[in-house]
Amino acid sequence: MDKEKQDQADDKMDTKQPVTACLLSAAFFGALGSSFLYGYNLSVVNAPAVYIKAFYNETWIERYGEPISAETVTLLWSITVSIFAVGGLLGAVSVSLIIKVLGRKGTLLVNNGFAVVAALLLSLGEMSRSFEMLIVGRLMMGVDSGIALSALPMYLGEISPRHIRGSIGQFNSILICLGVFTGQALGLPELLGQESRWNYLFAFLALPAMLQLCVLPFLPESPRFLLMERRDEAAAKRAFQKFLGKEDVSQELEEVHMEARAQDNIQAVSVLQLLRNPAVRWQLLTVILIMACYQLCGLNVIWYYTNRILREAGFAEHILPYITLSTGAIETLSAITSGLVIERIGRKPLLIFGFGAMAVFFSLLTVFLNLQESVSWMPYLSYICILCVIASFCSGPGGIPFILTGELFEQSYRPAAFMIAGVVNWLSNFAVGLTFPFIQEKLQSFAFLVFVVVCTLGAIYLYFILPETKNKTFMAISQSFAKINKTPIPPAGQELELVLSLNGDAKDVAKIESSI
Repeated sequence: MDKEKQDQADDKMDTKQPVTACLLSAAFFGALGSSFLYGYNLSVVNAPAVYIKAFYNETWIERYGEPISAETVTLLWSITVSIFAVGGLLGAVSVSLIIKVLGRKGTLLVNNGFAVVAALLLSLGEMSRSFEMLIVGRLMMGVDSGIALSALPMYLGEISPRHIRGSIGQFNSILICLGVFTGQALGLPELLGQESRWNYLFAFLALPAMLQLCVLPFLPESPRFLLMERRDEAAAKRAFQKFLGKEDVSQELEEVHMEARAQDNIQAVSVLQLLRNPAVRWQLLTVILIMACYQLCGLNVIWYYTNRILREAGFAEHILPYITLSTGAIETLSAITSGLVIERIGRKPLLIFGFGAMAVFFSLLTVFLNLQESVSWMPYLSYICILCVIASFCSGPGGIPFILTGELFEQSYRPAAFMIAGVVNWLSNFAVGLTFPFIQEKLQSFAFLVFVVVCTLGAIYLYFILPETKNKTFMAISQSFAKINKTPIPPAGQELELVLSLNGDAKDVAKIESSI
């Protein structure tokens, strides 16, 4: 009972603790040079598509003396778009090794090199008369995104106090949505969506990367990484003090020591070791499922129908880009709202609500699409359904899977877990792009029923399996899976020698024991 009362008192003290400028700067600028660029690259290629295809044709004529065939230009454009996912997969596969060598912050900083080089290749491709430069540039941006979508959530989860870990983690999702919206806005004809300016759309990629390079070096590395993997307690203490804005961080250091003592190995494990470990079996299965649902829930293909529905509603072609901006705005507002309420409502309810609501609105969209020919105002309802699907996705499924990947695993398993989650994410992305055209051809407007099934099954699984992780330590979250994994909960006194080797102070060890 005394321990429970102490935990409650600690939680109340945590909620009164102000959010520091250092923590907000790390979250914002970390996401600006990482997830923002990922979101921007999802939308930026749409506006200049016609001009880029024309550039491919001009270059082909200059080289071979004849116009490019329709099949070849379609192939080149498909490669340009889809190679982004190939790069993402390469980045996801390499991230665990890079993080082990460079750390969380170091990986984010080095990753900006891919973004800057990609910006140069993409923006100078037209001047150099080389469409190969555009393809390589998209590949490199994919690598950048693959690394960023693992390194950033890991960094944010490890630097945040547990009472705001979800809100800080949602900076990843918010900046993705803001990146999508920025790509849509800059692609308008009045801005950079013109034949003479489309290369500047890609030059813009260097700006967020340079801003991150200017700010992030002056912010601390993850204190958990410094203490548990680099064994540098003095640096970890300074990092905690800067992020939390207080001198006494003994409680936070003790929490990390306790997590280290409960683990068999504080060095980062390999992917094979993670797959073989029965103590994390259900955590891994949960992450694989939510990352697959993140891509397979149908949001990516919703854009396929948006312009078609707007045309059938009677909107003129030249105003479609401005109306489409509403989708990016809804995305961003929903992600911000989710970040504001996640610590009150929790991860699990937001995920279940998001997937459940998507299933409902996809069902309604299927009905409305089949009635569009007979009812003149039905396209308006279809478009409202699209906006509701987007809002439902961003309320939970759009960002929380990345937060949970960091929360469900303790320090030594985290890099390998993010690598597996990243591979599942990018393979699922590729699978949707490859299979949906065939599904749509066979099922027509009933194709969205496939996503109804995916969202429903995802919500059911999360309801029965996922524990709530709000305001829990990483060790407590791992222990909540002990029963379903059929593994014993580590005893409080396990591996005292490990703490001694980390800390070297018997008084501190005794203090840890008394807090358990």
